[in-house]
Amino acid sequence: MQRILGFLFSILLISAAVFAKDKYQRPGPIHVAPAGEKWAEKTLHKLTVEEKVGQVFMIWCRASFLNVENPEYLQLREAMQKYHVGSFAMTVHVDGPYLLRSEPYEAAELLNRLQSDSKLPLLFAADFERGVSMRLMGTTVFPHAMAFGGDGKIEDAEAFGRISAQEARAVGIHWNFFPDADVNSNPANPIINTRSFGEDPKQVGDLVAAYIKGAHEGGMLTTVKHFPGHGDTATDSHLGVASVNVDRAHLDSIELPPFRQAIAAGVDSVMVAHVTVPALDSDPNHVATISPVMVSDLLEKQLGFKGIVVTDALDMAGLTHLFANDIGRAAVEAFKAGNDLLLIPADFPASYNAMVAAVRSGEISRERLDRSVLKILKTKASLGLQDARNVDVDAIAKVVGKPGNMAFGQQVADDAVTLVRDNGKVLPLKLLGNPGTAKGALPYTTQEETHNRVVAVLFSDDVRTESGRAFGREFRVRIPDARVIYVDPRVAAGMSDEVLKGVDEAQTVVAAVYVVPVAGKVGNTIAMADATGVLLQQVLDRASAKSVVIAMGNPYLAADFPKIENYMCTFSNATVSEIAAVKALFGEIMIRGHLPVSIPNFAARGVGLERPAEVGGGAQHAQK
Repeated sequence: MQRILGFLFSILLISAAVFAKDKYQRPGPIHVAPAGEKWAEKTLHKLTVEEKVGQVFMIWCRASFLNVENPEYLQLREAMQKYHVGSFAMTVHVDGPYLLRSEPYEAAELLNRLQSDSKLPLLFAADFERGVSMRLMGTTVFPHAMAFGGDGKIEDAEAFGRISAQEARAVGIHWNFFPDADVNSNPANPIINTRSFGEDPKQVGDLVAAYIKGAHEGGMLTTVKHFPGHGDTATDSHLGVASVNVDRAHLDSIELPPFRQAIAAGVDSVMVAHVTVPALDSDPNHVATISPVMVSDLLEKQLGFKGIVVTDALDMAGLTHLFANDIGRAAVEAFKAGNDLLLIPADFPASYNAMVAAVRSGEISRERLDRSVLKILKTKASLGLQDARNVDVDAIAKVVGKPGNMAFGQQVADDAVTLVRDNGKVLPLKLLGNPGTAKGALPYTTQEETHNRVVAVLFSDDVRTESGRAFGREFRVRIPDARVIYVDPRVAAGMSDEVLKGVDEAQTVVAAVYVVPVAGKVGNTIAMADATGVLLQQVLDRASAKSVVIAMGNPYLAADFPKIENYMCTFSNATVSEIAAVKALFGEIMIRGHLPVSIPNFAARGVGLERPAEVGGGAQHAQK
């Protein structure tokens, strides 16, 4: 009897373990099994028109702790219960220029709760263009996409996708709105810039395909954007209508090849941009999002894409200005053009009601609606969400922020640093501190008095943000009494006398310029603002030969400052890029990057002066 009882107890333990394992999502290869196909089709036939319409919308969900009775949480529940929304785009709250990043545990708890409160499993997406660290703290920090172009290693883009997928899935995010397949062929582009891998269609396509491969290995859905190409524009489509004024031959040779490579690599979705392309659709009011020519004909028929077609955010001015008198029609026209998923409508209730009315009236056929809803349900089944919706919060500490992955993110930033000009008089800087070891002196003293021999001027959009903080800390570790000055457009003019006095007195000047694309920024431009640009020009007029300028983001800024004699690019303002820049300045890492873009009247794509490490440094690669 004891043997029988012991056997039965063992069976119960095994069953409990299997049940416990099955109650959580298990990221793996994305594949719709026959059982998943059956679930999707069976579920589709059970849904009402209203429930089907809800499935084709995705709205914001801002990750933070929310009490179950918090009005913000109640709005999310209403979206699921009243409007049957089937997907959420996770982001975080903002406060002016500050992105209020949340913690992985807070995000996972909220997403688990929403999954439990929803009738059908939810899809969660996010904009993790630089990895999960864009929204959540404690995760692996990666530089901008263009840094991967400067690094130039395909395997690094693949690891980027894999690590981002592992961390995203750990907190409950299934779908990343990345990689960016735009070819940044227009140096004046204010919104793509460093979000693109570069200006060469082949390199962009190769890195896009590698990212998709890695992301799929980690079990994450991918999106290429912004179809049919947002790289050759000079307008931010968040603020107005951007136009791609090129002929079809140009589209076929520059804009479209990376999208073709992405489709061949099995990308799960394509995001359509709010841009006009007169060569494809001559109607000036037909941005791609609402153009059947660009969605149904070009993307689906000519390029053969069979996955989910998703709009760019429907609340962007590039689209909303066309529907100011009837905002709900934007969703209807986008759906009629061939989009399957309607992202972030400006007025969700109005858009939902307009879609229901269009289906009820026959303007949108039931068959057309069913086709998109079935795609979405099958996508949920491909992730196994019909069997397990929630993530294991206890597993986050084992997956997120692995030291090897953190080191890999730093290594990519290090390898991306590109030296474009070097007059041989400034670099490398002399190391006066000793990073990583204790000084043989009393506290608060230095072994060598430098008397502000080196001045670092850090130019940013807003001195209240984090831009330059990591740079300043790392710089002072190496030169403890270096003079570090933070300036932005509001204070640059008033501080010019102080800055120029410091420049005159210094033996070496470092100017780190933080300019990166910011979505929806009024007066958006990748050029330096007037006051900071004037100040940088004054610095160069006085001290170009003893100054090194570092582009902490936009590499094209050198085109406006031809007097620059020493020029270095990181293609990113991420903390890892700040650290990489300082290490490169002091000769602690090998400088090996090459420009993935051309800088007008300054340097051609591929330029990069290689320099050996003179002090030592480096990092370990990612844990696979």
